[in-house]
Amino acid sequence: MSLCDLALRDPQRRLDRPAQDDRGRAGADGGKAPGYDPPMAAQTVGIHELEPRVGSEIAVSPWLSVEQDRIDLFARATDDHQWIHVDAERARKGPFGRTIAHGFLTLSLLPRMMSEALEVDGVRMSVNYGLNRVRFTSPVPSGSRLRARLVLAKLEKIDGGVQLTWSATVEREGGDKPCLVAEWLVRHYL
Repeated sequence: MSLCDLALRDPQRRLDRPAQDDRGRAGADGGKAPGYDPPMAAQTVGIHELEPRVGSEIAVSPWLSVEQDRIDLFARATDDHQWIHVDAERARKGPFGRTIAHGFLTLSLLPRMMSEALEVDGVRMSVNYGLNRVRFTSPVPSGSRLRARLVLAKLEKIDGGVQLTWSATVEREGGDKPCLVAEWLVRHYL
C-alpha cells in the first residue's frame, strides 16, 4: 500500500513526520513537518450515503501552509531544482516575485487534504486509482495557504467496492482563481 493510500485510509497517521507517533502527536523533540497545522476532525460519511450526493460538494479541507521548507524537500525528493522553486534571490527578480511550489507538489497534497476533510466509513481499504485530468491553473507562492474543495462527480460500482470520481479544486487563500483543478479517481473496497 502506498503512502497516499495509507493517508486516505488513516487520516490521523502522519507518514511525513518521523519525529511524531502514529497519531500525529509530536515526539520528545517536538518535531513537526514544514507547514504542519494540527489536523481538524474529518467529517465521516458512510460509503452507502454517498450515491445520492453525486454532483454535490462533499467536503472542504482545512487550510494547509506550503512553506519553503516543504518546497525544498519536494525538490530534493523529485530532483526538480528549477530556480523558480528553490532560489529565493533569483525568484525575487522572476515572474512571480518569489519562489513558487511545484505543481506536482500541490497535486501530491490532495490525499492529505482529503484525509483531513473526509473519512469514508464502511470500507476495508482505499486506493488512489489515478487522474483523468489535471491542470495547474495559477502559481502557489511559498508561504501560501491552500485548501481543497471536493465535489463527488461520479460513483461507479466495481468488483468488490466502488470507484469515486472527485472534482478537486485547490484554492489559495486570497487568490482570485484556483491553483489546481483535477479529476481524481479513488477506489474503496468493501
